[in-house]
Amino acid sequence: MIFKVAILQMRSENRACEENINNIIKYMTEAKENNADILLLPECFITGYDLTIDNDAAISESDLAVLCDKAKELGIGLVATALTKGSVKPQNSAFVIGKNGEILMKYSKVHTCDFADERALESGTEFKVCDFDGVKIGIMICYDREYPKSARILMLKGAEIILVPNDCVSMRPRLQALSTRAYENMCGVAMANPNGKNAGNSCAYSPICWDGNDECVDNTLLLADAETEGLFYAGFDMDAIRKYREREMMGNTFRKISAYSKLLDEKIEYPFVREGQ
Repeated sequence: MIFKVAILQMRSENRACEENINNIIKYMTEAKENNADILLLPECFITGYDLTIDNDAAISESDLAVLCDKAKELGIGLVATALTKGSVKPQNSAFVIGKNGEILMKYSKVHTCDFADERALESGTEFKVCDFDGVKIGIMICYDREYPKSARILMLKGAEIILVPNDCVSMRPRLQALSTRAYENMCGVAMANPNGKNAGNSCAYSPICWDGNDECVDNTLLLADAETEGLFYAGFDMDAIRKYREREMMGNTFRKISAYSKLLDEKIEYPFVREGQ
């Protein structure tokens, strides 16, 4: 079974929700025509990545009705992204919408960039996995992917494919990190980033880094350029990935968990002390 992800590389307009939703519907239709199973959007695509928005102006699940209806009509999934209503402040969220139009999962960004403008947001509190048409999907949003533990927890919760809505620049080290997240967790990874100078580079990586003869193979499925706007596609061979996960030694195999207790220590010492932690 090939799980085909359509990845949108495009920048949306701030506070132009109707226009942005119309663009999503356009690309959902195109992605379906190209036999994609799901469309992955960049970060905060519906609302735009406008961090001056207040909680009342952020969206809620009910605002996704037209996209849910279109997903059901077309028979395609969607990772819809937006600034959403939190308990006090907005959250940076992604909704996984199934092919039947049902919202399968809402995930809110755990690693908000509290050293910058995202300190105005309310962080999510857990990483989540859902079943999408027989494929276990996890979500990381932008800065989440800078922390190896984000992907590791998703793997431990059963994720087979990790989808990454993103909006940032200077992508080279981040691409290397995403390839590593795929390798070390034996999970497929796909990332959507807005196009632009020093941006773009939407990508997808297979977890398969050795073939059946133990020869190294390139696990890059997709690497877009920086400035092209539009859809890119990546196909994950789920049968091959599942066989690979059954035999190889990464993921949740041979881990020495008793040596990991320091990971849960909240103490922060020099040189990592920062204002606002």
